[in-house]
Amino acid sequence: MSPTSERPDAPLQPAPALRGASAYRIPSPSGRPVDLRLDGNEGAVPPLALVDTLRAAAPAVLRSYPDAAPLERDIASRLGVSPERVLVTAGADEALDRACRALLSAGDALVLPAPTFEMIPHYAKLAGARTIDVPWPSGPYPTDGVLAAAGDEAKAVAVVSPNNPTGAVATARDLERLARELPSATALLVDCAYAEFADEDLTAAALAIPRAIVFRTLSKAWGLAGCRVGFAVGDPTPISWLRAAGGPYPVAGAAIAIARERLATGGADVARFVATVRAERAALEATLRALGARPVPSQANFVLARFRDAALVRDALLGLGIAVRGFAGRALLDDALRITCPGDARALARLESALGAAMAPEALLLDVDGVLADDSRSYRVAVVETARAFGVALSLGDVAVAKAAGGANDDWSLTQRLLAGRGVEVALDDVTSRFEAIYQGAPGRPGLRETESLIPAAESVARLARRVPLAAVTGRPRRDAIAFLERAGIARHFATLVCREDAPALKPDPAPVRAALARLKVRRAWMVGDTPDDVRAARAAGVVPLGVVAPGDDRAAAERTLLAAGAARVLNRLDDLESLLP
Repeated sequence: MSPTSERPDAPLQPAPALRGASAYRIPSPSGRPVDLRLDGNEGAVPPLALVDTLRAAAPAVLRSYPDAAPLERDIASRLGVSPERVLVTAGADEALDRACRALLSAGDALVLPAPTFEMIPHYAKLAGARTIDVPWPSGPYPTDGVLAAAGDEAKAVAVVSPNNPTGAVATARDLERLARELPSATALLVDCAYAEFADEDLTAAALAIPRAIVFRTLSKAWGLAGCRVGFAVGDPTPISWLRAAGGPYPVAGAAIAIARERLATGGADVARFVATVRAERAALEATLRALGARPVPSQANFVLARFRDAALVRDALLGLGIAVRGFAGRALLDDALRITCPGDARALARLESALGAAMAPEALLLDVDGVLADDSRSYRVAVVETARAFGVALSLGDVAVAKAAGGANDDWSLTQRLLAGRGVEVALDDVTSRFEAIYQGAPGRPGLRETESLIPAAESVARLARRVPLAAVTGRPRRDAIAFLERAGIARHFATLVCREDAPALKPDPAPVRAALARLKVRRAWMVGDTPDDVRAARAAGVVPLGVVAPGDDRAAAERTLLAAGAARVLNRLDDLESLLP
């Protein structure tokens, strides 16, 4: 028997502290195109001139092992402490990790309010410690609860102020009371990552407490999240423990050079950015409150708010290209979204407009084909039959692929393009004439339009119309659109109808969507369509885009295509929309 066969047949396992743990990851936008990220709490974009710092320092800064001592001296000078009290780390996260490994052992207890920065309990678990949560949904820091939970046994207490994700704050008095009443062997971990945005920076108060360690970062107000530069500051002895708890070169030399330059020259623009964020924070809280959300008073660079349907608001904002942080499945935060203040007037205006569209639509805009009308045996078949008349064999699958690719809202032009793609050049007028003969029919020869049927229940359309004004927005000629709506018995439910004759361009150009908004005299709306062209037109007009799977389309493929175009959600049928409306 070989030595290998004598070994027990057990799979590789992680260390006990890692079992059930997962890596930190911001929820993905699910493939939707996003160009305004308000989910990570990054700061302002730093000046491009910082890149010149690297040019001046290279190549030595790239070749040599990094030396953080000059940056530690810079930070110490700013804080008025000795350099031995400062440890530069790969973001404040790494400093927190070192602190947990340096101070906590298996079975030790860390007391921390909840919800709070999720990496703190993660690092405590990796150290083998347990955590004791004290509820802190908003309002003053729960000092009484923390003291009661800590008792005589807790090895450490975490104070995150402003707290992430709520923005609530502790005070110097809270720290002083904790220091006075906790056992002398209990460490205070004071996370001040967002201190620049708060009314009170707790750093000085914490540094007056010998067993307190303060954690700061250049990722937020200073705008260097990509450099991963943070630091811990405290008494020399605990800071020496943190030095020993990690590697010798945690921060790259290039990041150190940029951080030094940023601290030396960036004070004025950081102050302006902080002032802008504070003003935006108040405006955003007011907007959310007016729309029916419940914002938590914040002193960070973000606002946490609670919603009737947080997931729907998150998806609607994604549909408009804006990412915010959701917390699905996380205790105490299922109904909440955290929204970073953008620090830019135009971005804030866009955010507030998008929130209005998401939470308080004044109208519904509906495409006709694939949403109201089942055109799988009419328009799409007419494309196939017209191509056949010119000697080209197409399938309905070919038509579906072309529709999914976008730029295919005009069936006459689409047919001409498909013919040309197979080497047959035909004038658009000739294509249109043959197409219309097939679709419209003639006396004694019914056209394909007679095969069309209403997809949703007529009563569903009626109920939607009783909730908000409806507009049909279609690339159909007006006579065809009116004919279908009247034949289906739903024409009376539409306040307006925008057809191919009513706008200078068809979808994906936003002109038809904007025309509908103008006719309805509204600014906030949702739109339902079955193609990427519908979705892109809605997004470009600031209207929440909802996709729907057209009859005969493959559900999975259609959902992927519509989400990739930017749909907020993809419905099975228009009938599903009523339950989503506020």
